[in-house]
Amino acid sequence: MKSYEKLLLENKAWAAEQIGRDPEFFTRLSKLQSPEFLWIGCSDSRVPANEITNTAPGEIFVHRNIANLVVNTDLNMLSVLQYAVEVLKVQHVIVCGHYGCGGIKAAMTNNDLGLINKWLRNIKDTYRFHQAELDHIEDMELRANRLTELSVEEQVMNLAKTTIVQHAWKAEQRPVLHGWVYGLNDGILHDVIKMDSKTTLIDPIYQYR
Repeated sequence: MKSYEKLLLENKAWAAEQIGRDPEFFTRLSKLQSPEFLWIGCSDSRVPANEITNTAPGEIFVHRNIANLVVNTDLNMLSVLQYAVEVLKVQHVIVCGHYGCGGIKAAMTNNDLGLINKWLRNIKDTYRFHQAELDHIEDMELRANRLTELSVEEQVMNLAKTTIVQHAWKAEQRPVLHGWVYGLNDGILHDVIKMDSKTTLIDPIYQYR
């Protein structure tokens, strides 16, 4: 059996199991999508949103990219954010990075990696902002872990800079923004930063009317 054929077979087994537990599961799921959360995570196959949060299909709206970045020119991410905030009315937006991230580690080098250089430049910028702190950490794994946390904080701040979030904050005092980091070694999510409409202060130059 080819590997992709196994995926199709496993899908049938999964669907049958769901119906066995709840005969109306797919009927109900097909009629409504009302997740409370938007998850912006890394594409890494070891960090699946539903599995590590023990949530069911329909509970989390998901966007994934290399190193879970929120880039102001990324129309894909911005389209997902707009739909989640303005149409689905999510209450929380979570940026989730993970320790041991290949994108973070690659951004810490001077290697020319081709097209992805442009994407990783966003992480290099975060490194530059915090270079004094990071260079002081001699252990490279610990340095990468700290850069992962700082990058997540930066991505949450990037969310707060968008008109999408600012308009929702002004009109409806939602969503709450969260920055988490997942530990591959222990499976635990670490809460790094939280921002909301009442307590968040961003530089006036980024504020929209």
